[in-house]
Amino acid sequence: MKAALLALVLAASPAESNSLFALYAQGQYDEAMRQGAAAGTAAGLAIAARAAMADAMMRPAPCLECLKRAEAYARRAVAADKDAADGHVWLAAALGYEARIVGLVRARLDNDPAQAKANLDDALKAQPDNAYALAALGGWNVEIVRAGGKFLANKLYGASIEQGMTLFDRAVRAQPRNVAVRYQIALSLAGLNAETHRGRIDSELEAAIRAIPETAYEKFVQSRAQELLTLLKRNDRDAFDAKLRTFQGYP
Repeated sequence: MKAALLALVLAASPAESNSLFALYAQGQYDEAMRQGAAAGTAAGLAIAARAAMADAMMRPAPCLECLKRAEAYARRAVAADKDAADGHVWLAAALGYEARIVGLVRARLDNDPAQAKANLDDALKAQPDNAYALAALGGWNVEIVRAGGKFLANKLYGASIEQGMTLFDRAVRAQPRNVAVRYQIALSLAGLNAETHRGRIDSELEAAIRAIPETAYEKFVQSRAQELLTLLKRNDRDAFDAKLRTFQGYP
């Protein structure tokens, strides 16, 4: 993930932001969370949330407690500066992954899909070319359609595959060499229909593998992209589907 996502207009010095991001980039997630939370600034709390999300994603099994920790940091970041993109992005990400653990009904009762959408909209108001927000909102559209079907997705949330694909294209244009963004687009489309979108999935995974990772988390997801692409090329659909579900954060 790119350092460019950091909103330097937040109430933190560039030196503080750079130092905290370095901890995150090196994979020192506990320390990034500790120092980010201690800073108490929107930038520091957003990095704490980002570190908590990376820690959750890299665990061998889904961890609801870890995601709740990321959510808490992200909510504090948003409260500190609602006009900065970072907190909104990681809050939406945490809510999305929590929904996969607790299930669709519980997520709907907690209004998680609408909260995630609202936060991604706010992120894009602050940074219209934020690749993470664009990819996440594209994934949100795809996931809503996958879970509820085209009619209900559009009627209840205004979501559609077409909007999702447009947002994915914008994310790629914004940061074509972003490992995590390209990988996330591939995951979203594979979860929707791996056969229908096979060409795009292949190209996104290949782009994630070719790009130069800039953080420990990017190195991690790059290895996962390689695993998925290898299974696709073997046409081992059962193994691919099982691995995909695990990588998407489902129990």
